[in-house]
Amino acid sequence: MSTITHESLVYQVDGTTFESRLVFDSDIKSPRPGLVMAPNWMGISEGAERIATAVASQGFVVLLADLYGQSVRPTNADEALAAMMPLKNDRGLLRKRMNAALEQLSGQGLATVDKANLGAFGFCLGGACALDLARTGAPLKATVSFHGTLDAPNPADAKNISGAVLVLHGDADPLVPNEQLPAFIDEMNGAGVDWQLVSYGGAYHSFTDPEANNPGKQEYNKKVSDRAFQAMYNLFAEVFQPQH
Repeated sequence: MSTITHESLVYQVDGTTFESRLVFDSDIKSPRPGLVMAPNWMGISEGAERIATAVASQGFVVLLADLYGQSVRPTNADEALAAMMPLKNDRGLLRKRMNAALEQLSGQGLATVDKANLGAFGFCLGGACALDLARTGAPLKATVSFHGTLDAPNPADAKNISGAVLVLHGDADPLVPNEQLPAFIDEMNGAGVDWQLVSYGGAYHSFTDPEANNPGKQEYNKKVSDRAFQAMYNLFAEVFQPQH
């Protein structure tokens, strides 16, 4: 049995206090790959912590990123929208906060992170955040987006991506329209990125979220969710090199 530990990491970005969550198996002392997890628009929530716990139980150190600030914890869709839009409208701010989270993951002393094996993954808004972190040139070996938007403010930034990219998309997702896919493919190909795009038939937005129940828009799909997480783990197994 693993002993999954949750620790708070409190830090400052431009004078604002943030509180991310470090999630790891405290029984493992050897260096492990480190992952920044960008949550959906609800931010750090019970659902997000459940995902972080599940991923950490697979042998990763997970930093569940606080994207909004310590004092902002949305409790409903209206609050989440109000918290999310400043980041959607200022991708530079979004990237700064994601890079700060990565720095916290790499620099903390609570769990031993193998800094040669770093990655990022995220959900909805968080999927866009993970991709934008990769576009900054962050040293990520793998970046995974679950039902995230794919638009790039500056497609040329893709040339900064150093690792593999995996996009897990619901083909019926009305919030991430299929029209975004060709532009994303052109962006990745133009920069020579090692990319994969998996489009799941019949899957709507938020297909990984057990609480998503907005028919025709946001719907949980256990089969697709299981397949998508397995695809992520398969990529991690491929790109993260074991330490000898």
